[in-house]
Amino acid sequence: MQIGPYTMPNALFVAPMAGVTDRPFRQLCRRLGAGYAVSEMVTSRKDLWASLKTSRRTDHAGEPGPIAVQIAGTDAAMLAEAAAYNIDRGAQIIDINMGCPAKKVCNKWAGSALMRDEPLALAIVTAVVAVCAPRGVPVTLKMRTGWCDSERNAVTLARAAESAGVAMLTVHGRTREQGFKGLAEYDTVSAVKAAVRVPVVANGDIDSPAKAAEVLARTGADALMIGRAAQGRPWIFREIAHYLATGQTLAPPTTREVGGWLVAHLHEHYGLYGEQTGVRSARKHIGWAVRSLPGGENFRAAMNQLEDIASQVSGVSDYFDRLAAQFHQLPCGIPIGLMAANEDLLDRQA
Repeated sequence: MQIGPYTMPNALFVAPMAGVTDRPFRQLCRRLGAGYAVSEMVTSRKDLWASLKTSRRTDHAGEPGPIAVQIAGTDAAMLAEAAAYNIDRGAQIIDINMGCPAKKVCNKWAGSALMRDEPLALAIVTAVVAVCAPRGVPVTLKMRTGWCDSERNAVTLARAAESAGVAMLTVHGRTREQGFKGLAEYDTVSAVKAAVRVPVVANGDIDSPAKAAEVLARTGADALMIGRAAQGRPWIFREIAHYLATGQTLAPPTTREVGGWLVAHLHEHYGLYGEQTGVRSARKHIGWAVRSLPGGENFRAAMNQLEDIASQVSGVSDYFDRLAAQFHQLPCGIPIGLMAANEDLLDRQA
């Protein structure tokens, strides 16, 4: 899988998710089999670049390349400036957000709302490519199938974006109107793949190795992008990679492995956010990891009351130690992150 000059180790990508795919989470997914990961979206508003929130999103310390940063906004010149800003801070690939369905984003006509204004969408792509191309930085675009069922214009926009110089296209198989409701459809993804020559990535409802193989077969896509299914189950990438390579299902990880991965992730999370913010923002990751495990709901409720790193880490370690004494391997499947499958939570995370 090639994006500009960069060769990916595999074709399994981590989707950009606001409030989720920070540097520690991206690194965890990469260690557990993902070949590529895109950052949380970074605003194109210059007045917010100095904020703590944006500074954390542009922190790539120790992150393996290629470093991909997603930018969002509605003004072509501002997005071009944001691309240059992020390249100066280590971005090696710039991704343009035309896929986010969150109300707080679309109400400002950013994200997937840009699909309703094709001239503006193309002007943004052209401006960003003009800044990135001289610096050897590929530009990619993530979008939906369209604004609503009667306005599916992904193929039209894909062709225009390719002509403007985009190096890769990712298509989430839902309209903006759907949000994350209903089922993703892949016919539009297949149509985009047939219409362009650049790599096309399929996204939406890929939550198991069998589903990954099905989506690849149905769309002919060059790669798969996985988002919510990795919440609480970041090893899904190695499971899919194994299945696609061998046709065999990989054995579940051991309970101690999962506990170890989670604790290591927590420490990296605290390192980025500090104690007060880190403990609170880590709660969602702990909740996703234990939600379907024995006693998980009660444990999550108890974790939500803790306010310091030592107590949180000790609680997680003790929980998985007790679980490992009963189950060598994970006793049941981790959910695909349905707690984040509604727009209100996504709005709060963004």
